[in-house]
Parts: sequence; structure tokens; C-alpha cells
Amino acid sequence: MVQVLEVDRPVPKDHEVLIRVHAATVNRTDCGFRRAEYFVSRLFSGLLRPKNHILGNEFAGVIDAVGAQVKTLKKGDRVFGYNDSTFGAHAEYMVMDAEGAMATIPEGLTFEEAAPITEGAHYALGNIRAAKVSSGHQVLVNGATGGIGSAAVQLAKNFGAQVTAVCHTRSLDLVKCLGADRVIDYTQEDFTAIEQPFDFVFDAVGKSSFGQCKPLLRKHGVYISTELGKNGENVFMALAAPVLGNKKVLFPLPSISQQDVQFLKELVVAGKYKPVIDRCYALEQIVEAYRYVETGQKIGNVVITMF
Repeated sequence: MVQVLEVDRPVPKDHEVLIRVHAATVNRTDCGFRRAEYFVSRLFSGLLRPKNHILGNEFAGVIDAVGAQVKTLKKGDRVFGYNDSTFGAHAEYMVMDAEGAMATIPEGLTFEEAAPITEGAHYALGNIRAAKVSSGHQVLVNGATGGIGSAAVQLAKNFGAQVTAVCHTRSLDLVKCLGADRVIDYTQEDFTAIEQPFDFVFDAVGKSSFGQCKPLLRKHGVYISTELGKNGENVFMALAAPVLGNKKVLFPLPSISQQDVQFLKELVVAGKYKPVIDRCYALEQIVEAYRYVETGQKIGNVVITMF
């Protein structure tokens, strides 16, 4: 259950900073930890009850106080970042390790524009790196309008790939603007039936399986999905990858570092990456925001403003 309550302001430890949050997002990670549908997520969120009662992993705000050992940041710095270990961004104040996945906000960016830089992009970046995407590779992104998929299209282009993106009719123009070289309307065409070979097939919405997409892959091609697949097929196939031959499915574990956030910041500054924003809600509307995100119909990111 999601509800808005009054809680005590957190106090930063020596190695932490206190951030006054101006904007956050409600995203797929938040929803996954809230529902804890996959048992494995309970190993991180709590077996019987949630360890972290305030969700929100993606944020933008201003540093309000710093711990005694913090030297790299100061009060008044505008920062954005990602925290899926202790969460806390769905509140007016949160604490975070000063060495965590965080960077200063680029000049000219609003808090609402900075908040959604990291969540979808770090999943996309990790998978693109795992697939060893490089210049000239052919990449297919299914679900190109979600927070992860819209980031994947832009990041794959940054790595020099030729990108084929799959989306709904209403988003064809948007996805073309993200840089896709070819766009497939899934209401008119089954992307698993096209004859073009790919080095990397990335299902950013988890609607396909390795079995369906294997014919699309070139020799040594890679398939990755953001979901486990029917009956956990993608996990089992990932474990069996060494004996599958010259095509494989990977299931990389997501991670993000301060260096990754800095990398994404540099892409934003260079105009090579811009997170897509669907709509904004006030903190008091966060229940409505969760309901909308969980419909699975959002385009890009859903932003929460604190005041």
C-alpha cells in the first residue's frame, strides 16, 4: 500500500549527505520492490516485510547538510542520482552515501529534467555493455518507449550501432526522434518474424523469449530481456549459455556507480541522451502515479515533484 505520511527528517552519518529532494520518479524498480512479486526481490527488500518503507530510487535535489567526512560535496550543491539500496527519494528529505551513484546537475537543467536521467539508462547501459555493442552492430530494441527502452535506443546509437526499434503506432515519431534507424509498429508487424539479422536483441519490456528471438540473431548474437520469461525460460537459458552454441541469452545483474552517473551526465550535456518524460505528479498524487505506472502504458518516465 502506498500512502503519504509525516516522518522524521533523516540525519546523515559521517560519510553521507542529506538531500532535500525537489523531484523524483515512480519507475519500474519502485513498483517491483513495492509488489515483491519475484521472490528473489525479497532477498533485498525484506523476506516478510519491507526493510525500506520509503521507496524512490531516482532523485534530483539540493544538498542540505554533509557528514563530517564528506569532502567532495557541499551544502547547496544541486545533485541527481540513483539509490536502490536504501531508496528514500519519495520524501522531502533523503540521505545517501557521498560516494554513491550521484553527480551534480548540469547547468540549465531543471530538477524535473534531471531526476529521470539514471533509472532506465543504467539498466540499458548495463545490458548494452554486457552485449559488447560497438560501432556497426545491428541492435533491436523491443519496447522502445519505456524508461529503459527509450534510453537503450539513444545509448546504442551513442555506441555506434544501427538501431531497429519496436513500439506502438502512436509513438513512431517519438522513437524516430530518439535516433532509431528503423521503427517497427508492433500493431502491424511481428518483429520476431522479420528477416534482418541482429548482433543484439534487447527486450526492454520482457514480452518475448530467447526461443522466439533466436532466429533473429547473427552468429555470436546476444539476447537479453528485462523479465525472466515464461516459466523462467530466460534464466535457465542464461545458465545453459555455454552449451547453446554460437547464439546466447544473457541475464546480467544491474549495477550503477558514480562513474556511470558521470558518464550519463556527460551524454546529457553533449545532447546525446535525453530522458523522455511522460507526465508529472505532485507528491500528494503519488498513489495515482503508481497506478498509472503499473498500467504498463507510460511513455518514458513519470516524475514526482515535491513542492
